[in-house]
Amino acid sequence: MAPQIRPAHLADLPCILQIIDAAYAPYIVRMGQKPGPMLDDYAALIRSNTIEVLDDDGACGILVLLPQKDAMLLDNVAIAPDAQGKGYGKQLMCHAENAARDAGFDRIRLYTNEVMVENLAIYARLGYHETHRVTEKGLNRVYMEKPL
Repeated sequence: MAPQIRPAHLADLPCILQIIDAAYAPYIVRMGQKPGPMLDDYAALIRSNTIEVLDDDGACGILVLLPQKDAMLLDNVAIAPDAQGKGYGKQLMCHAENAARDAGFDRIRLYTNEVMVENLAIYARLGYHETHRVTEKGLNRVYMEKPL
């Protein structure tokens, strides 16, 4: 059975927290602090229906989309390390872009920390361009957008 993207349920919370921890913990040393996604309230995101999971016999990826006034914000995308390299990240990114289009947006926005240079390169390859850099919540973020 092919992996499915579906709304997250509270029963997914332990898997979601494992995915977040595994995906972002390696950046703690580089950043000198926990990355922003490690500080989010995932139970609240589930209750507000803003988080989806990629389910391949269990949650192996997550996606958080937040509609804004002028664009869809891709607030978080993460794949469990043992599920990386299978095209799941690209599947979630395509899903995010389609969801933004379906919601009537003509662009999608995201941000990543300036020290997550691997992510900056991935997003650039996917057609995102840098719009600005800012320090928010003590984190040095690089904002990027892609026209849809």
